[in-house]
Amino acid sequence: MMNRLWPLFMLPTIASAQITVETLPSIEESTLGESLEVPIFNFDTERRANSDLGTGAILRGLDRITGAVNNFSMAVGETLEFERLEVTLEACRYPVGDINADAYALLKIRDVRDEDASFYGWMFASSPALSALDHSRYDIWVLTCESKSASSE
Repeated sequence: MMNRLWPLFMLPTIASAQITVETLPSIEESTLGESLEVPIFNFDTERRANSDLGTGAILRGLDRITGAVNNFSMAVGETLEFERLEVTLEACRYPVGDINADAYALLKIRDVRDEDASFYGWMFASSPALSALDHSRYDIWVLTCESKSASSE
């Protein structure tokens, strides 16, 4: 049986490399100032939002065991019960000027048997699986926002 360790004299010799240090060209202060401009922020100005605030939302709830599907309308700040869930709508937003384009709602959902919320966050109508309720029996998702100005038109 041959020894698997190679004797030192059989290893290839490592060529000694000469390491050179090159100095980087210096950057003049005048050139640096021209290419990098620091933006000036004015925190006193009001920023325009890319979304409008709705007065309510229409949500859909599903009981996975019975297959029952219910749509319900909620006002912002309202809490309602869907089966064993308490659903609170904290906000509903939609793209500026187009309430039918998409909706995203800030929801707090709690199973009445638990103290802690099962879900607290933003749900998106266009991507319900992106931020979804993780419950063994029930599912809730956002359909659209409601607005007083949109309903009066």
